[in-house]
Amino acid sequence: MTAPSENPADLDRADPEGEIGTRALAYRNWGRWGADDVLGTLNHIDGPARVAAAALVRTGRVISLAQRFDTDGPQKGWRRRTNPVHTMTDTGTDAERGAQGFPHGIGGADDVISMPLQCSTQWDGLGHIFDHGVAWNGRRAGDVVTSEGDRVTGIEHASDVIVARGVLLDVGRALRPDSGELEDGYAITVADLERTIAAQGGSSIVRRGDIVVVRTGQFSRTRREGWGDYAGGPAPGLSLTTAGWLHRTRIAAIATDTWGFEVRPNEFDAPSFQPLHQVVIPNMGLTIGEMWNLDELADACAADARYEFLLSAAPLPITGAVGSPINPVAIL
Repeated sequence: MTAPSENPADLDRADPEGEIGTRALAYRNWGRWGADDVLGTLNHIDGPARVAAAALVRTGRVISLAQRFDTDGPQKGWRRRTNPVHTMTDTGTDAERGAQGFPHGIGGADDVISMPLQCSTQWDGLGHIFDHGVAWNGRRAGDVVTSEGDRVTGIEHASDVIVARGVLLDVGRALRPDSGELEDGYAITVADLERTIAAQGGSSIVRRGDIVVVRTGQFSRTRREGWGDYAGGPAPGLSLTTAGWLHRTRIAAIATDTWGFEVRPNEFDAPSFQPLHQVVIPNMGLTIGEMWNLDELADACAADARYEFLLSAAPLPITGAVGSPINPVAIL
C-alpha cells in the first residue's frame, strides 16, 4: 500500500473521512503490544531508556511545564469545560476566632477544587477519542468507557510510566526567528519538524520512547495579549499529514503549548473536527498532551543549545479517567 502523502497540498479538502481513514489504517497499532494492552505507544518507554534519560541531568535545574490552575484560565464552557473553582473550607480567620474546635490552640486551613480534568495542562488518555465507535486496540467504545468511567484504559494505568527523555522542538523559534511565534492556523508539516531538528542540532534528534514537546509560541502570545480564543479557536498545530512521522519515530507521547495539539481550523473545507486526534489516539495509541507552558524551557534550551532533558509527567491515578491534569517537569 502506498503511504499517505505528507504534503498538506495533497489532502483532498472535501473528503476528511477518506483522508482520516487512509491514515488510520496505515498507522494502526492494534495488537502490537497484545490484545490486552492499555498503554499504547507508552510501551516504547522502557527501563534502559529511563536510565539514559536520567543521565541527561547536568545542573539539576527543574522547570515546570504547567500552566496555572485557577479561575483566570482559558476555558469558556465548551463541552461543559470550565476553569478550576478553588474553595477554602477552613481558613486562618476560622483559626483566629477559635471556630474550628481543635484543642490547645492548633488551627489549620483546608481547601477543595472542582474542575474538569482537561481544563489546563493535561494528558489525553486512550479512552478520550473514538473512531467510528471504536476505541484503542479495536475495542468497542461502549465496552471501554461507561458511566463508571474508562473501565479498560483509564489514565491510572499510566501513573508510573511517563518518565523518559524529553525533546523540545521549538518550531515557533525555528520557523519564525523574529517573533518565535507561529501564526494561528499554521499547519506544522513533517518538513517543518525536520527543519527544526536540523536547526537545533543533534540533541533534538527524536528517538524511540521519547516524549516530544512542540512549542508553537501561541501560549506566549496569550500571555501577552490575553486568552482570546485560545480554548478551541484558531491555532497553529500539527498537520494531519504528520501522522506517519508520529508513527515511524516510535515516540511515546507528544505535547504542545496549544489547546488542541493539531492545527485549527482543521485542514478541510467540509465539516471536520480534530482529525489527527481520531487517527493517533484510538488507532495509533498515542498519548497527547495539551496546554503545556514551554516558554521557560525554550529559553533554557536555546541558551544552552541543548534540547534534550529528563521529563517526568505522571498523570494523577484517577481511576477510570480519560485524561488527567499534570505538572510536567523538565530536569536539565
